[in-house]
Amino acid sequence: MTFITGKDNPRVKYLASLHDNKTSRKEGVVFIEGKRACEDALACGINPKIVIADEAHSDWASAVCKEENECLILSEACFKKISQTVHPQGMALVAGRPDMTSGINLRGDGKDIFMCLEDIQDPGNLGTMIRIADAFDFNSVLITKNTVDPFNDKVVRSSMGSIWRVNIISYEDSDEIITNLHNEGIKIIAAELHGDDLSKAKIELPAAYFIGNEGSGLKASTIDQCDIKVKIRMQGKAESLNAASAASIIGYVLQELRD
Repeated sequence: MTFITGKDNPRVKYLASLHDNKTSRKEGVVFIEGKRACEDALACGINPKIVIADEAHSDWASAVCKEENECLILSEACFKKISQTVHPQGMALVAGRPDMTSGINLRGDGKDIFMCLEDIQDPGNLGTMIRIADAFDFNSVLITKNTVDPFNDKVVRSSMGSIWRVNIISYEDSDEIITNLHNEGIKIIAAELHGDDLSKAKIELPAAYFIGNEGSGLKASTIDQCDIKVKIRMQGKAESLNAASAASIIGYVLQELRD
């Protein structure tokens, strides 16, 4: 264990720098903060590179640390410097960034379901949608390069641990996602306001569905390449649903087709 009390210590500066997404991606790591987020990661078998705690939680760090882990105990002031939360819980991990380049994985029973996300920008939405994919046991979540970083601190927290259980694959753009899915014979559904009523659409598995950017929806070129276009019928006065809400409703309908 290494005890650090100086806020200008190089290790403290390094940890604080990891909140910049460009830096964390370059380093190939994820910064995980908070009791729940850390315990979720550990329960999923994540072996951290660095275990960090404030002095009040040194026993937790001692219990978590393995011989190959770097273990840092920081003063309260130092921990506040590396924290992204208003009220730090005194526990954090630095873990290797999971690979997001694996190919399309199939179940082998023809009941594959993929969630495809085009340029999603809100971390809370993305974390929720990853949690949906975990809850409904989807094959993978396929994202475009311009989607918010899945290992952004807010995404990790809002996924409630699902980030470590869901296979996430990053592609250059929607065209690349569609090409890979069609090569596997998978029909693709576009969620868009002018589609057929979801409750009446003829959908079969295997299938994938696209959810678009929160402000602009799916690109016209993406919609044109999809095999089925669906909308969620709404009897109220709201013009549209939140992206994560739409992902949840369509995802539930698809998982019911597995029965």
